[in-house]
Amino acid sequence: MAVQPGTFRVLLTVEVKAGLEADFEKVWAEGSKEVTAQRANLGHTLARSAKEASVYYVVSDWTDRDSFLAFESSVEHVRHREKLHPYRTGGSLAMMHLVKVAA
Repeated sequence: MAVQPGTFRVLLTVEVKAGLEADFEKVWAEGSKEVTAQRANLGHTLARSAKEASVYYVVSDWTDRDSFLAFESSVEHVRHREKLHPYRTGGSLAMMHLVKVAA
């Protein structure tokens, strides 16, 4: 299913400890399989800032907010978050609904 207006999007900014970027990427990729296995997940990507080598952005699209929140509190997600914690120095989370999707 492609993203469309109404899709629930999560944008996570992650600040990673300098020198641990490659390790963070590896651990993130291993855990992303749990995310994409969710029926309500429409896509999950990791991007690195073009300006700051230790800043990453995770974009995750979901069919709806409730499905994301259910996954966020799941044992699988909590376990994955714990594996990523040693690499992080900070970050932020933004949740939104898509309004328009250009073709």
